[in-house]
Amino acid sequence: MSRLLGGTLERVCKAVLLLCLLHFLVAVILYFDVYAQHLAFFTRFSARGPARALHPAASSNSSYSRPNTTAPSSGLSEVPSAQPGPTAPVLPSCPDSPPGLVGRLLIEFASPMTLERVQRENPGVLLGGRYTPPDCTPAQTVAVIIPFRHREHHLRYWLHYLHPILRRQRLRYGVYVINQHGEDTFNRAKLLNVGFLEALKEDPTYDCFIFSDVDLIPMDDRNLYRCGDQPRHFAIAMDKFAFRLPYADYFGGVSGLSKAQFLRINGFPNEYWGWGGEDDDIFNRISLTGMKISRPDIRIGRYRMIKHDRDKHNEPNPQRFTKIQNTKLTMKRDGIGSVRYQVLEVSRQPLFTNITVDIGRPPLWPPRG
Repeated sequence: MSRLLGGTLERVCKAVLLLCLLHFLVAVILYFDVYAQHLAFFTRFSARGPARALHPAASSNSSYSRPNTTAPSSGLSEVPSAQPGPTAPVLPSCPDSPPGLVGRLLIEFASPMTLERVQRENPGVLLGGRYTPPDCTPAQTVAVIIPFRHREHHLRYWLHYLHPILRRQRLRYGVYVINQHGEDTFNRAKLLNVGFLEALKEDPTYDCFIFSDVDLIPMDDRNLYRCGDQPRHFAIAMDKFAFRLPYADYFGGVSGLSKAQFLRINGFPNEYWGWGGEDDDIFNRISLTGMKISRPDIRIGRYRMIKHDRDKHNEPNPQRFTKIQNTKLTMKRDGIGSVRYQVLEVSRQPLFTNITVDIGRPPLWPPRG
């Protein structure tokens, strides 16, 4: 009996020993498996460090103050499109008909407007008034040029309405306010020439230029601020003119030309001091170079004008009718190649770039031609 009991105990001890050995082997296997996972994790972590070091701008906020950057402000949901590179995703082209447009807009100027409010409404707009769509690559880079003096009230409304419109249109753009220094007679066309040159200094990739008065707001966001095969007249139906063209050759208010088209007509005339005439001269230049003006459908080309008192230094130019008749003689010598000015200040604001310039004084007598 005792021999039988001893044999049983021996078998039990062997079984327990085998179980202990098996448990030990399992523990060793599990230990090495967890160790390998941790090793792989730290290997991946350490491999990421040098990649970030190669692109310090991706983790630094210092680039946000540059007017040409496309990075969003801190804490925003919009993610900018990056320059194509080894690791940057290639974004699709922006659609010809942006899906986010809303059509007819309610435009009113009774509500108080501040730049702080406009900035809160447009978090994706960078310092200097630059914007790039985060989800697609636009076909053009657009510079919006505004001739300006003493119209801060109008500018706030313009920024309030136009920044959301331009963003919905999926444009890569910058806004430039060209501020005429001093109190001499205003010269709209010369300021537009200055804006063209100064915008290209900021960003040589600009290939489309929209020239807009600060007091005109589009009433439909389907009026796309782009350049085409021909110069474009956008503001074809203002409330000031009962929503119709005042005359067939009218080219005032808001217009757009590609860089090549602008250079082809030698830019705009510099000798139209005071109100009126320069837009007719521009129309003549376009016609004389064989180009034709394109216009949107009148249903989407409507604009509202912000009412204001006429500037005493922007009275009608008494020589404008004579000048208009001589465009063929003057356009080669008077234009982008002959503009003279001095930049006094360049200030990059959160919603626009302000460029204050001295463009000289009007002559005491009209120049020849």
